[in-house]
Amino acid sequence: MTADKISVAQLAARKGRERIPALTAYDYPLARLLDEAGVPLLLVGDSLGMVVLGYPDTTHVTMAEMEHHLRAVARAKPRGLIGGDLPYRSYDTPELAVANARRLVAAGADYVKAEGGAEILPQVCAILAAGIPFCGHLGMLPQHVLEEGGKYRIKGRDEAGRQKLLADAAALEAAGAFACVLELVTPPVAREVTAQCARMLTIGIGSGPDCDGQILVTSDLIGAFPWFTPKFAVPRAKTGEETRRAVAEWMAEVRQPAAS
Repeated sequence: MTADKISVAQLAARKGRERIPALTAYDYPLARLLDEAGVPLLLVGDSLGMVVLGYPDTTHVTMAEMEHHLRAVARAKPRGLIGGDLPYRSYDTPELAVANARRLVAAGADYVKAEGGAEILPQVCAILAAGIPFCGHLGMLPQHVLEEGGKYRIKGRDEAGRQKLLADAAALEAAGAFACVLELVTPPVAREVTAQCARMLTIGIGSGPDCDGQILVTSDLIGAFPWFTPKFAVPRAKTGEETRRAVAEWMAEVRQPAAS
């Protein structure tokens, strides 16, 4: 750990004082670039399954793949906190959750993230009891997308959904989670959850502007996965298009006949 490494406590202390930007990282050069830009919260997300490995959804990502990418990101020695997603079915029981959380920490994670609220509370408590910082994930849960017919649906639109989000966030905060991603939560409910949480940071993605911070898949931010961009993401660069252009320009030069 570098001397100026951000701590979980330092990040949590920003609640109510400044918005926290967070981005995903999957390899050494991207992690190094994000660190040089000053990003304080990084996530080696299981979204790498789609934007790096070509899987149709996150349910195919393995622990070994998460460890591989975490080690690459950790080699950049970023000042920001490095998180690792616990992949699908890797936290079915408290014992399994702790064992796999320890594997992610050994690979370089400063904290781990898992999807769900009250239904995974025993796992969350076990991870925290093992001394591993925990970030929750509520709202749309990508690991459960197949159970919802393959559709990514906005959460909190009805009263039952609103009440569940509020209750799950309260449970995670009471357990000791330092942060929670709110994905595709209707903005008024995301605002309410954020106001309800006195200590736990809310990190929004497609959930409006009123969370304590925002996270994006970096590929969406920089246009590195041009075949699909979610509606809530606005690419600030077009690296996919630039790659095609640079390659086409180089190939044209290669194909030119040699000067006589």
